[in-house]
Amino acid sequence: MRRNKTGLRITSFILLIALLLSGCGSGADTAGEQGEQIENSVKSDGESSGESGEGGHVESGETNPDMDVTDAIPLNVIDDNYRTYYEVFVYSFCDSDGDGIGDLQGLISKLDYINDGDDGTDTDLGCNGIWLMPVNPSPTYHKYDVADYYGIDEAYGTSEDFKELLAECDKRGIKVIMDLVLNHTSSQNPWFREAYSYLQELGDAQPDTADCPYFDYYHFSKEQGGGYYPVEGTDWYYEAQFWSEMPDLNLDCEALRGEIAEITKYWLDMGVGGFRLDAVKEYYSGAPQANIDFLSWLNDTVKAQRKDAYLVGEAWLPMTEYAPYYASGIDSVFNFAFADKDGIISKVLNGSPASKYGETIESLSEIFGAYNEDYIDAPFYTNHDLGRSAGYYAGENSANQTKLAAAMNLFMSGSAFVYYGEELGMKGAGKDENKRAPMFWSMDTDAAGMCDGPADMDAVKMKFESLEEQQEDEASVYHFYKKVIKVRNQNPEIARGEATYLKEASTDTVCVLRKSYEGSEVLLVFVTGAETETVDLGSVTVNGNPVGSESKVRAMLVTGEEQIQLDGGMATMPGYSVMVLK
Repeated sequence: MRRNKTGLRITSFILLIALLLSGCGSGADTAGEQGEQIENSVKSDGESSGESGEGGHVESGETNPDMDVTDAIPLNVIDDNYRTYYEVFVYSFCDSDGDGIGDLQGLISKLDYINDGDDGTDTDLGCNGIWLMPVNPSPTYHKYDVADYYGIDEAYGTSEDFKELLAECDKRGIKVIMDLVLNHTSSQNPWFREAYSYLQELGDAQPDTADCPYFDYYHFSKEQGGGYYPVEGTDWYYEAQFWSEMPDLNLDCEALRGEIAEITKYWLDMGVGGFRLDAVKEYYSGAPQANIDFLSWLNDTVKAQRKDAYLVGEAWLPMTEYAPYYASGIDSVFNFAFADKDGIISKVLNGSPASKYGETIESLSEIFGAYNEDYIDAPFYTNHDLGRSAGYYAGENSANQTKLAAAMNLFMSGSAFVYYGEELGMKGAGKDENKRAPMFWSMDTDAAGMCDGPADMDAVKMKFESLEEQQEDEASVYHFYKKVIKVRNQNPEIARGEATYLKEASTDTVCVLRKSYEGSEVLLVFVTGAETETVDLGSVTVNGNPVGSESKVRAMLVTGEEQIQLDGGMATMPGYSVMVLK
């Protein structure tokens, strides 16, 4: 959301302060939630949103539970590489032409849902980045095997559609990064087809790159190692570690590196803001230093083409093994430690001590900064390879846990990533196709824009209702996500701040973090268990002020009916809630 309504926001803020001083309330009453469990046709967790983010000067002993001052705080969205990215699988997002497959025009039609570019409205999610899963021509539905690095898959549209998408995103302050798949290509890629045919026609002669430069783009051998497949009719083999139809590229080839440089320049010149780098640990499988060296070359190449280009790498490894990838100079590496059903966020919400979250967050600057002091963490909670988070929790508190998990992800420093549909609590687990189900715009599968999803997808029954219903329910998962992103956009310290875990104020189910950025601080207080907690913040300061004296509440986010109460330095917080102070 861009700041083109500053005057309106300031005026609204002044009016609200006047109301506060005159003792008038806003009447933003909290509605109770009855989240329907579609799968079982029974009521799910009857939690109510509250979402009563307070944001005014709170004196000791004073609370205003009916005021949502968060809504009057101006946004402060900085145009840099600390962003809130929305991951889009175009195939399953929005269908504009009725063929059941999502497309670029469908995505364009939904950009106002992601970010309408107008800070005077409150109807968009507020994400200011989009990560596009592969959009290049490919024989598969997922398109992680590229047949043409310079084209757009015809099922998705045309290059003109893509240019229109970039232009519309630019109007809204959205930076678009696209998947760049360099570990392998499709077997249908002309590079591979020409090299393959060349070897079939070569006979007993020795291959010569002067005759076929593409021979050196891949790993061909006369020995069949592990993950090698035969070139039919010859005694040659080619490497394809993921699948026979995904031949691995030879990234040592200088001619190929020149080609890659042309590819990145082509898309950056068109207006793409950077790249998500697929499978970086497999560039040279089992050789991490070689991977890092190649990423250094790629980073230097891309940054020479566009200084502010953003690069984020996927290295599905333990933290101690993906942290060294920051030595390459790329901006970000996805932080797998906090993601998935076995990650830190889910474990803490399922009973592990809250300290695991706080202590690990505090340690990141030392762990990642040891390799690159300019690193930008890339926290995410789910993606297209992981089961969706609504399935991580069961029981009466599952909806509350689903909501708070959003805050635990989005309140981390760095560029945070949200997988499409997570803001609706979509479900999907098991095989990959199930994790890439159609965006749940409507309960009516024949409604305009609805996609069919991958052909081999199982029937995925949702836990929460569709966007149409959730938009009308202030207690929904959707509205909670919106509020969390809004708070992130209001407080630059959240995304950019260096975190300190305040052990003395924390407990097994309470995590207190201070974020510091350019001389300003925010305090984040999480309750990660189901029970109401009394949190003693009497010894805690924010920006040099004791909590409850001069500190200001920026948000009080609750997932049930009970509200947060702040009395001096004592906070009474319901289960699965978070408070932001400044």
